[in-house]
Amino acid sequence: MPEPFKNLFNLPLIEQLGAHLQKRWRPFDNKGFIRVASQDFDALELKQRSLQITAALEKYLPEDFLQAREVLLAALHPEDDVDLRGLKMDAQGVRGWAIMPMTDYVARRGTEYFDESMDALQQMTRRFTAEFAVRHFINADLKRSLKHIQRWASSKNYHVRRLASEGLRPRLPWGQQIPALIADPRPALPVLEKLRDDPADYVRRSVANHLNDIAKDHPQLICEVMQSWYASGSPERQRMLRHACRTLVKKGDPQILAALGYTSANEVKKNLVLEDFSLGNPRPKVGESLPLSLTLRSTHKKPQTLVIDYAVYYRRANGELSPKIFKWKNLQLQPGERLNLLKNHSLKKVTTRAYYPGIHRIALQINGALLATVDFELCQ
Repeated sequence: MPEPFKNLFNLPLIEQLGAHLQKRWRPFDNKGFIRVASQDFDALELKQRSLQITAALEKYLPEDFLQAREVLLAALHPEDDVDLRGLKMDAQGVRGWAIMPMTDYVARRGTEYFDESMDALQQMTRRFTAEFAVRHFINADLKRSLKHIQRWASSKNYHVRRLASEGLRPRLPWGQQIPALIADPRPALPVLEKLRDDPADYVRRSVANHLNDIAKDHPQLICEVMQSWYASGSPERQRMLRHACRTLVKKGDPQILAALGYTSANEVKKNLVLEDFSLGNPRPKVGESLPLSLTLRSTHKKPQTLVIDYAVYYRRANGELSPKIFKWKNLQLQPGERLNLLKNHSLKKVTTRAYYPGIHRIALQINGALLATVDFELCQ
């Protein structure tokens, strides 16, 4: 069984973090810090563990924020322009998951020192990420934050450039929303335009996810961006924009489908014959896979570019059905061509979803057009 995600924060991490801080500031009470930071740790989830470490930092770092900031920055690992995922702390300094409680400390204690705090976050993000903590400052003063973020977008370090996009995402999962940018995302567009052709795929993926956030509230704006950015873009930019438009493609937005060269939803309904959409097992059990079978035939005189998705309507605790869309396949169907597709949809237990027995539903959609639904009974 895989290790629980919360165990990324553990006693050895706390001990190493405390040792680095004491090395940079001798009065630091490392024993007290370890005791407070690790109290009842087994009962806490990941974010709770991080916040408890932050609370211990508040208790044992210098009362003066600027002095505490210098201690934290001095404890950082030497900068490495490398992929930080999976990297851990070592004898050289703090990096990896231990950075999260440090960035939260800056967000909680550094509000009166705006510029110094923003600078600290851009240094910390080079060793992990500050995408959650920076949102406190963006929500406090968007205009002032953008002055820093616009500079970050030109940084030589791709982790800092990614923070410029990721930190501004209006609907970042697990992060504070940014209501001002949900209402009007245009102030972020100059930053995204600067990063749209970034040499790092890591940064371009963030731009795509940011644009997809915007599409949920302002689809017309994303259509305008597509019209301006897509045709003249490199293959990398076009790939990024296709990923950015995934929500609108699933909805069958006609402007986006046309801009990306996909067949319209109306044409799909007219020129596709659905010969089969069925389930290999109408009564699967939790933990099994659900076999899906699909047969299509084109009646169009021209090739059709298709995005085939399916939505699983999961039963919730109150008995209502809630859809989750999954990608199946992108393809081009030739005139008169018949296509058969098979797929196994996993019903294995995951931490992000609770399964409830009873009737569920699967809906087939192609280029946003709903073509068929079929029910199945999930058994324990």
